[in-house]
Amino acid sequence: MFLEVNPLVLPELGLVIWSTIAFLVLLFVLTKFAWKPIMAAVKERETGIEEALAKAEKMKAEMAQLQNENEALLAKAREERATLIKEAKETADKMVAAAQEKAKAEYDRIVADAQAAIHQQKNQALTEVKNQVGSMVIEVAEKVLRKQLADKPQQEAYIQELVNGVKLN
Repeated sequence: MFLEVNPLVLPELGLVIWSTIAFLVLLFVLTKFAWKPIMAAVKERETGIEEALAKAEKMKAEMAQLQNENEALLAKAREERATLIKEAKETADKMVAAAQEKAKAEYDRIVADAQAAIHQQKNQALTEVKNQVGSMVIEVAEKVLRKQLADKPQQEAYIQELVNGVKLN
């Protein structure tokens, strides 16, 4: 059971030989003139890709390093900010405390001045009252002596009348 092969499908022997010779010549020409430049271009392309990959890895490492540096700078900036805020708060607290102390000292001074003024006015008023009482006593004594009454009950009644008649200013 052989299959019969159609003679149109089978090539002739001359065609096979010439096709083989043409293929071999083409293979020789391509090997001699095109294979090396093609291989050189492929090698050059391969080298370029490797260099690009190496550059990319280097850039990736640099980016990671820069990111680490940025994070360190951010941490340092946060620390400095916290320190500055703390110092500003301490300065503000000191200023408030100093202002409170100054206000208390001023208050104490004003109260002391007011107490001194009150004490001085009180002393002046007492001195004035004493002077008025002294003047009244002298006035009463003068009137009593001028009258020179012989009767003691009459003198006491007269003194009482003068005391009631004297106006206290």
